[in-house]
Amino acid sequence: MKKIILCGYMGSGKTTTARLLAKAAEIDCLDLDEVIEKNTQKSVSDIFKQQGEIQFRRLEHETLTQLLDSDTDFVLALGGGTPCYANNHLLLQREDVISIYLKTGIAEVIRRTKAQGNTRPLLAGKEGEELESFIGQHLFERSYFYNHARHVVKTDGKTPAQVADEIMSLL
Repeated sequence: MKKIILCGYMGSGKTTTARLLAKAAEIDCLDLDEVIEKNTQKSVSDIFKQQGEIQFRRLEHETLTQLLDSDTDFVLALGGGTPCYANNHLLLQREDVISIYLKTGIAEVIRRTKAQGNTRPLLAGKEGEELESFIGQHLFERSYFYNHARHVVKTDGKTPAQVADEIMSLL
């Protein structure tokens, strides 16, 4: 049974790397936010707007637990905040889970998120030093949770294919 979980900050390449890894391992690729949207028939942003963050985090935890308790092999890309709530970081240490923290530096996060356009609500309207400070603070706060993963793979200066190859060598 293979349950491979990728965690990390926005722009770390979780979703793209998960797709490549799943293809190489010949197992399903899942994105936690997409699973939640499919199950609820609502977008994550609509859940936040209509029911609030607490309800979203509850759904996120329940969905993650259900996936981990299933008999399915998969690569799962978590949301950037998933490990930081409801003790989800402890799920990264389950015996039946191979968890990988895609560690990405501040400058690389800025470069990647800018290349994706204005698709990150948390970063909207932030530029220069404010953006760098915001990301730095977030990475600092979240690193405790991310570092509960079994493996850490640095992504700075690497393509998603290179990161996926590095992860495959860990499996």
